[in-house]
Amino acid sequence: MHVPPEAFLSADEEKAYYDLHQNDPGDAGYRRFLSRLSVPLLHRLAPGSLGLDFGSGPGPTLAVMFTESGFPTRNYDPIYAPDNRVWQQHYDFVTASEVVEHLKSPLADLERIWSVLKPGGWLGIMTKRVWDLQAFLTWHYKDDPTHVIFFCDRTFVWLARHWSATLEISGPDVVLLQKPG
Repeated sequence: MHVPPEAFLSADEEKAYYDLHQNDPGDAGYRRFLSRLSVPLLHRLAPGSLGLDFGSGPGPTLAVMFTESGFPTRNYDPIYAPDNRVWQQHYDFVTASEVVEHLKSPLADLERIWSVLKPGGWLGIMTKRVWDLQAFLTWHYKDDPTHVIFFCDRTFVWLARHWSATLEISGPDVVLLQKPG
């Protein structure tokens, strides 16, 4: 399910909405929230693995958490950290926490992320998933004006087949995809 392009916010409106977020690397509650993605991914990484946090936002906490755990992680965000040099190297893992629901060109963006993963690398995605149409109708997640696309389990099964990847669904909002090799 997706929002029609004519309903997308302008870039300025979108940034103004994101600027309201209180994503502070020193916030223990926010770190606990992000650990739903970081913990299962940390268990799968080889020592010294290099990562990229795609869509790191105004408070790039996930990269800090991985770096503190011995996994140096770079940030990329089209608004807050638009350093396109990140696309010139390859990574052992890429995270996208609460990001994919904002993608206006989801397949192109996910293909770009996948292309910088090393063989055997992991893509960790955290996003709330659609369970069924009835639940969607009363779902708070769809009411965020910056959320323009919504994923379900079948979406991730399709991506895994498309990329010949291994898929692990970890809880209600985390999926891990491992690149072959």
